[in-house]
Amino acid sequence: MASIDLDKVLDKAWADKGLPEILAAPVSALRGVSDRDGELLQEAFGVTSVADLADLKYARWAQALAALDTASK
Repeated sequence: MASIDLDKVLDKAWADKGLPEILAAPVSALRGVSDRDGELLQEAFGVTSVADLADLKYARWAQALAALDTASK
């Protein structure tokens, strides 16, 4: 089972929320992602939530390429 330290990946206002609420949250709920970053993601890719960002095919492609690189070492 996967686990993650929510205090390290979420802004403090979101760290005590449940997973469904976090996935529905704007991407600015992620630590280091500004409101402006969220606006740009929406303009460029239609991303409005954490779940949308997770489903973004370009992010998945980049993760797959990085995993291939790690596997080849």
